[in-house]
Amino acid sequence: MAVQAREDRTARGVALMALAVVFFTLIDSSAKWLMLAGLPALQVVFCRYAGAFVFSLLVFLPREGLVAFRSARPGLQALRAVLLLGSTVLNFMALFYLPITVTTTINFAGPIVVTLLSIPLLGEQVGIRRIAAVCTGFVGVLVVMQPWGAEFHPAMLLNLGALSFAGLYFVLTRKLAGIESNSTAQLWSTGFATCAMAPFALGLWTWPTTAWDFTVMLAIGCFGALGHICATSAHRLADASILAPVVYIQLLLAALAGILFFDTWPTFWLLVGGAIIIGSGLYIWQRERQKGRPPSPPDPRRAP
Repeated sequence: MAVQAREDRTARGVALMALAVVFFTLIDSSAKWLMLAGLPALQVVFCRYAGAFVFSLLVFLPREGLVAFRSARPGLQALRAVLLLGSTVLNFMALFYLPITVTTTINFAGPIVVTLLSIPLLGEQVGIRRIAAVCTGFVGVLVVMQPWGAEFHPAMLLNLGALSFAGLYFVLTRKLAGIESNSTAQLWSTGFATCAMAPFALGLWTWPTTAWDFTVMLAIGCFGALGHICATSAHRLADASILAPVVYIQLLLAALAGILFFDTWPTFWLLVGGAIIIGSGLYIWQRERQKGRPPSPPDPRRAP
């Protein structure tokens, strides 16, 4: 299936990317809400991907048919899907214990991890200034986690695991860029996760006890699919280097979601650490933009 042509419509691209970030925040908020309501984490992961898979089938199959499933690199697509699923499972488990602002801020270290992994896996050359930015970003992560203090929670290690899986996921996404279509990547990642999680989710299945919880359970997959569609469309309308900073509004949205839905407020040190991580990420993007390479997405959980 041919890829849609690029267009130069920056304002609309930025608006679509901002809408995608809203959907991304709703994914995490829904996951935390459902787990606090008593649904098992593996069931929530299944609902997130099953809903997105059904949504993707309805979007892509009428236009492309079964050829949308055909992959030029099935091995890499399967590995990419495994890494994405592992990242989501660990992230949702962390969300049960941690405020949404904490998980969101730690995940902003995604470009830092991708930069490090790109050296051995993609053979990319990274200069001393970007290495310094990476080190600065990890200082920000330490400020958020505070492993030396009472604010540290072991679930933060789950977040770091999710970050590592997602970093590898994005490295593979770079390798497949220009080889696979968006529809193939979407259907493989959501379809694999749905099939892999179905036996676990059905064995632990717990029905929501309220109509609102049931609605959220149905909506989480749609949030995932819509977020990805908006983000993909945004990158067709505007340069990645312009869209990259838009994702950082998620920290504000996560803070609002935490206050409104879970009565949790961001701490001073979380804001300080978040500012350090965002600053280092923006510097890495600027360096990649100067080198003429599209920046990596900042939030590694945001995938098909």
